[in-house]
Amino acid sequence: MTDGSHWMQRISPGAVMRWTLLFIGGLIMITPLLYMFSSSLKPGADIYDLRLIPARATLDNYRSVLSDGRFMRWFLNSTFIATCVTLSTLFFDSLVGYTLAKFRFRGRQLVFIAILSTLMIPTEMLVIPWYLLSAQFGWIDTYWGIMFPGMMTGFGTFLMKQFFETVPDDFLEAARIDGLNEFQIWWRVAMPLVTPALSALAIFAFLGNWTAFFWPLIVTTSQELYTLPIGLSSFAVEQAIKWEMIMTGAALATIPTLIVFLVLQRYIVRGVMLAGLKG
Repeated sequence: MTDGSHWMQRISPGAVMRWTLLFIGGLIMITPLLYMFSSSLKPGADIYDLRLIPARATLDNYRSVLSDGRFMRWFLNSTFIATCVTLSTLFFDSLVGYTLAKFRFRGRQLVFIAILSTLMIPTEMLVIPWYLLSAQFGWIDTYWGIMFPGMMTGFGTFLMKQFFETVPDDFLEAARIDGLNEFQIWWRVAMPLVTPALSALAIFAFLGNWTAFFWPLIVTTSQELYTLPIGLSSFAVEQAIKWEMIMTGAALATIPTLIVFLVLQRYIVRGVMLAGLKG
């Protein structure tokens, strides 16, 4: 009886209200996602049935979409582009962030401010310079043309600089005494100490490039180079009446992002919280 009274005292009306609101809000946010997966399991005749549990569940829609060679090509394109850009972002952003955090040179603050200022420029204003540069170097309708704008980011540089500033200088000095050069110190000493930031940045970069639509739409002209968002939009036009096929394609495109988030979500929260505290 004493334990029960103790728990009742800990559960206040305010806590109950907060958890209730969180539950309702989460339910509202997840319902469209559940409806998408539910619709992907419905035959065409039942697509306008609003029930979340299909009356006649079927996997025929998934068989049809996966048998379409274009969808698998778009899926592989998105995987390749998102992976390459993520690796490039981790390398360059961490290298520049380390340099700005641990080296003292003239104009260091000016360089950092210039990098931060890029965060204030809307992507729409950068599309024309990107396109002109791509046309000048022959990058239109190429993988490189899709990838190059995101291979280094101002946000990633800021995030990594904030974390590298917390790495004790004594560790770096000890590594120099041991004979390591600066690149080895960055790779073998500093990088393992900022794993939460690297994990969070990798997630942001991968998801951002996986769902990118505007720039890939502009720079690509052939279906062979379409990424999933662009391919699904063209697929939707072709399958304007077959909503079950559209929902199936969208569900397949969403699965990798859900897996990445569910597996690594703690790194997102930890990385952003620590970056905010260090800022």
